[in-house]
Amino acid sequence: MRESALSVGLLLFPGVTQLDLTGPFEVFARAPDTRVHLIWKTPEPVISDRGLAMLPTTTFDTCPPLDVICVPGGPGQIALMTDSAVLAFILEKSAQASLVTSVCTGSLVLGAAGLLNGYRATSHWGSLDQLALLGAEPVSARVVRDRNRITGAGVTSGIDFALRVVADLQGEAVAQMIQLQMEYDPQPPFSSGTPRTAPAELVAQATTQMASFIEMRRQATVAAAQHLTSPDSHKDDH
Repeated sequence: MRESALSVGLLLFPGVTQLDLTGPFEVFARAPDTRVHLIWKTPEPVISDRGLAMLPTTTFDTCPPLDVICVPGGPGQIALMTDSAVLAFILEKSAQASLVTSVCTGSLVLGAAGLLNGYRATSHWGSLDQLALLGAEPVSARVVRDRNRITGAGVTSGIDFALRVVADLQGEAVAQMIQLQMEYDPQPPFSSGTPRTAPAELVAQATTQMASFIEMRRQATVAAAQHLTSPDSHKDDH
């Protein structure tokens, strides 16, 4: 039995993909003896990539110690890759946390902080290969665990990811109860949720549509990788 409540922190940043965050939030918020914190630099509302406004519950300066830190993804992730305040905060809290985690392209932010070097990890399929630039081993899977790093793939996988975290920390019976409460029983109308099952022409169309943005993200990842290996890298300060 834990002597205190489980403390879970989710990074809430401008341009986050809300389901990357709210999927895991729904799971963690239903877990017993668990406090979930939405963390950003300031307490003002944060706007997601699709326009949903959300309120942080704590800031970098007031955030309590965390047992689990989770970085979701979304277009706003690009700006975080070289944001020294964000990377320093993630490093500080990761040093204390028992689990260091992400959903979607949040794994690239963990990588930019130097936290995935030598670890197996996953991300959204469109950006999965970029993990290798940050020293990680990309794995095409819904959820990947390597030691105390747990990463989820794109967007909807955040629910699967969070259920696995709860199962690891509080037992499978607790996780199964949460899954039942949420009626999480996916039966999608189409088999087009991953490039492995989607029609080839659909994958090609989606890849083309995302190409310019993926290249922008790649340039941010390359810059973050260069920063990691530079003599004045933030890693040298920790």
